[in-house]
Amino acid sequence: MFDGINKRVVSMWFPRLASDRVLRARPVDGPFALTLKADNTERIYCLNRAAERVGLSRGMSFADARAFCPDLISQPARPDLDAPFLAVLRRWATRYCPWVGYEGADGLVLDVTGAVHLFGGEPGMLADMHARCARAGLELRLGLGETRGAAWARAHFGNPHSPLTELPVAALRIEDRMVTALQRLGLRRIGDLATAVRAPLARRFGPELMLRLDQALGHVSEPISPEGEPPHYATRMSLPEPIGLTEDVMGVTARLLIPLCDKLKAQEMGARRLCLTLRRVDQGRQQVELRLAAPMHDPNRILPLFVRGVGEVAAGFGIDQIRIEATLVEPLPAQQIGSRHSSPDQLNDLITRIGTRIGLENVQRFLPADSHIPERAFSIAPAAYSTPERGWSVRRSRPLCLFPPESISASGSQPPAQFRWRRMRLTTGRATGPERIAPEWWLPDDKWRSGVRDYWKVDTREGRRLWLFYTPQNPGWFVQGEFT
Repeated sequence: MFDGINKRVVSMWFPRLASDRVLRARPVDGPFALTLKADNTERIYCLNRAAERVGLSRGMSFADARAFCPDLISQPARPDLDAPFLAVLRRWATRYCPWVGYEGADGLVLDVTGAVHLFGGEPGMLADMHARCARAGLELRLGLGETRGAAWARAHFGNPHSPLTELPVAALRIEDRMVTALQRLGLRRIGDLATAVRAPLARRFGPELMLRLDQALGHVSEPISPEGEPPHYATRMSLPEPIGLTEDVMGVTARLLIPLCDKLKAQEMGARRLCLTLRRVDQGRQQVELRLAAPMHDPNRILPLFVRGVGEVAAGFGIDQIRIEATLVEPLPAQQIGSRHSSPDQLNDLITRIGTRIGLENVQRFLPADSHIPERAFSIAPAAYSTPERGWSVRRSRPLCLFPPESISASGSQPPAQFRWRRMRLTTGRATGPERIAPEWWLPDDKWRSGVRDYWKVDTREGRRLWLFYTPQNPGWFVQGEFT
């Protein structure tokens, strides 16, 4: 009770948020769990009721879980997708009241003061919440109280109307070590703690314990901060007369891009994906999607990238409305303009132009990898979704042209004086080496399980500069690369 106002707070806890999110899209009959790697061990992150009934629990090692339940269905957890899903639930919860905030990674807190009568009272509101979440396939636990702490305690350790003093001290949102210490002192319930002498407890456990107790009992206020709606980056224009020429559509698009990019700049954001929607007079709609290789908020750079897509639009009897929206944005802080450093804008624009034709995922770049094995010393990633890194750091040069090992006829551990390769007879002029490379025993690779390789750089009299290696454990010579 604060300032004479009978405050009412609801805590919504989704104990299986991660697994419910996955099972909503693809239901599973039987035990199901999501796994996440922690401390170099794959552990259960979230699971359904069927998995709990067979004895599985959160934090259990995945190997032990499979031993307990061979029929367990699992997949990797995606916490990065759980957060947006909770954001959708937060927006849905605003149907009950405008003051809705987050309560950890799997809960919401609602200040429903003055709104319960719209749903027939508190029982009607709670029943409606339960019913709607059940239809959506979400498990929900609710807590109700005059304070945020009391509502949270009832949602996690009781029911919406549990007596607060009868709940365990863990319901005060304190650390596990503090809970254990209080239980050893015989303080197991909130009521026990409320009637105990405060000064010794404050000296031993610090101010946090007393603060959490006072917040739950209503002696100290705890505000609920609603999350504001994220900025919406979209502009549109209704035209008095239909248009159909590419030049006219591009002219309107240019005008719409200016306020859109101004808003992006003000928020220090850049558009990564844009959608141009063209409404025809027959109410038909056509869309031109533009995916950018890097976040942008410069209308002069974005506009020319729409030319190809707009040119393929069938205008019909004319277009009477144009709307452009940034459907995916990323942070793009302001940077000082200078002449010392070269700008990557031209490269990003080129990647975008090529990506609109063949797809951004198909424009790739090589990135160095931490491995001394030639085949593993690089990785391939989409250029639009990766950043260039520093070059490889190797003591000896590597060929730019690398291919699977090709056997040649030769004997001995020294490079052959003459050999045939790809139907060419070659003569060794100079050989530099050997460089011994051992396999990475901790990784499964049948090609390298045979043992070490001795690499030689061979300059032939015919002008070829080849990279050869010799396998001492199973004598043989191979060509694997060519220097340019």
